Amino acid sequence: MSIKPNTVVSLTYELHTTNEEGQQVFVEKADEQNALVFLYGTGMMLPKFEEHLAGLNVGDEYGFELTAADGYGELDPGAFADLPIDMFKEAGLPAVGDVIPLQDNQGNHFRAGVTAIHETAVSVDLNHPMAGKNLIFAGKILTVREATQEELSHGHAHGADGHEGH
Repeated sequence: MSIKPNTVVSLTYELHTTNEEGQQVFVEKADEQNALVFLYGTGMMLPKFEEHLAGLNVGDEYGFELTAADGYGELDPGAFADLPIDMFKEAGLPAVGDVIPLQDNQGNHFRAGVTAIHETAVSVDLNHPMAGKNLIFAGKILTVREATQEELSHGHAHGADGHEGH
């Protein structure tokens, strides 16, 4: 069976990006014991990521690069903020380089990278950590199966075999 909308895909991948010198830098991986499992075609994954997987079959290997624009977007120079230092009294002051959980006024959760600590504020970068970076993927398709009605109604895969977590 090939990858198409409403199939559950299980795959391995290694993700790299490049640094300022143009050298590849390892980011993360999913191996056969901890595979990435997702419902294809429902918007769970980056659209261009899925586009590169369309039509692949079990056992196929893949490799491709997504531009920053096709990944998590370009760096937004306006996506920086200074948060009042009082916000951190309970949890404790973060360190530069820490990634902290935040919530906006609509209840949406996101993460921000701490860029500086000042006397009265903590400066954070609100860009996605992979914004502005090309994403280089390589991996192998492990399984492809039709999604169950329950998975389709829930909008996510229930594991490679259709039963995980339920």
